[in-house]
Amino acid sequence: MSVLTPQQNQADFTWVPDAAKIAVEAGRQLRDFFLAGVETEYKGEVDLVTVADRTVEAYVRASLAERFPQHGVYGEEGTRDRMDADFRWYVDPLDGTTNFAHGFPHFCVSLGLERRTDELTSDEDGQLVAAVIYDPMRDELFLAERGKGAWLNGRRIAVSPAKHLAESLIATGFPSRKRHANPNIHFYHEFTLRSHGVRRAGSAALDLAYVACGRLEAFWEFHLNPWDTAAGFLLVEEAGGRVSTFDGSPRELNSREVLASNGRIHDELLETFEALFAGRNLDPIPTPAEYAGRRKAAAGANRTI
Repeated sequence: MSVLTPQQNQADFTWVPDAAKIAVEAGRQLRDFFLAGVETEYKGEVDLVTVADRTVEAYVRASLAERFPQHGVYGEEGTRDRMDADFRWYVDPLDGTTNFAHGFPHFCVSLGLERRTDELTSDEDGQLVAAVIYDPMRDELFLAERGKGAWLNGRRIAVSPAKHLAESLIATGFPSRKRHANPNIHFYHEFTLRSHGVRRAGSAALDLAYVACGRLEAFWEFHLNPWDTAAGFLLVEEAGGRVSTFDGSPRELNSREVLASNGRIHDELLETFEALFAGRNLDPIPTPAEYAGRRKAAAGANRTI
């Protein structure tokens, strides 16, 4: 994988060239672990951790410290280095751990860089300035820097031109634990009825990257962490899309609500969320007994024809 093509003059980018090299090497390590098979353990009820997570995060942490010694690193697997620095990398060494652990080849390395200033409080976000997401199984490298566009394997990318939810393919995700306390199954049902389809592939970073390159029109999810979202947010915004909460408020890195879209269907999505939260225009999900009754009735009707 050539990190940058002739279309992308390396002098035009500040952080992406070196960060991309780190992500590609981290992805190569993940691919080797994936092909060899790794043991899995649990860090919560069903939150998975693998040797690959820890090994790759250690590599990324050391590599970022070597190339960007003044930058902080905030990683999913526990890394908390130089958190008072003006620049902070949000690192997910393996976004899609459950997929990885089950041999499902859909996962990535995600690196997002935040610039912070002295006037920010600890609970305020800085400005996202660089993003790298690498999918080692497809050899796809997504890159962005603030004001310099979004790129996939050296080609500039843009969000989808779709203008209506009904013609859109969208995506979501579900928590790995305490799913009973999460309302997303109801939203999944309603958006399935209103869109061209809903996908649940298991990697929020890749879902956001797919919105950026036009493979998806939108993505939503509850309760994501900064390492899940930092790179993807910038990719979507630099590709011409929009990111907010479900009521249209500004997005946050450590967000209880994430809604990213091509921008063209964003207002329709917000209106749909407003209706769903208010309990309007809902089609009830049939119970198993009700569905069994429908099947029986349909079978009886077919026999009389």
